[in-house]
Formats: sequence, C-alpha cells, structure tokens
Amino acid sequence: MPDGILDTIGLAATLVFALPLGLAGIAFVGRGNLAIGLGLIAVGIAMVLFKEYLTTPGDIPGVIATSLTSKLVGDPDDEE
Repeated sequence: MPDGILDTIGLAATLVFALPLGLAGIAFVGRGNLAIGLGLIAVGIAMVLFKEYLTTPGDIPGVIATSLTSKLVGDPDDEE
C-alpha cells in the first residue's frame, strides 16, 4: 500500500491507465464479447497489482534506505 506521497502519485498515475481498460472491458462484456472484455479487465487489474507488489530497479534505493534507517534509528513501533 502507498507509504508516501510519491507512492500515492505513482498509484494515481497507474490508475489513470488501468481504469479506462477496466471500463472498456466492462463495456465489451456488456455487449457480449466476453474474451476481449475479461482480457481488458485482467490487464487493468494486473497493472495495479504489478505497480503495488513488484519491486523494480527504481524501487531498490528506497528499499535500501528504509532498511538502513530503520536499523540505525530503530523502529518507533518497537519502542511502544
């Protein structure tokens, strides 16, 4: 799930492309073209899932920085 403002903006950008695919898929299913409609819906869902759960080379510096800071500073949730 989105942790910061940049993650939220990235998710919004992904949804800009995924939502029209999903809506077009729903329209195709409504017209009786099940294969094309379900395919478009699946592609839209896959775009959002890949954005959220796939680690890309651009994400690696952030992951490293987060793990280093949590080791050096400590996790505030652990102190409670």
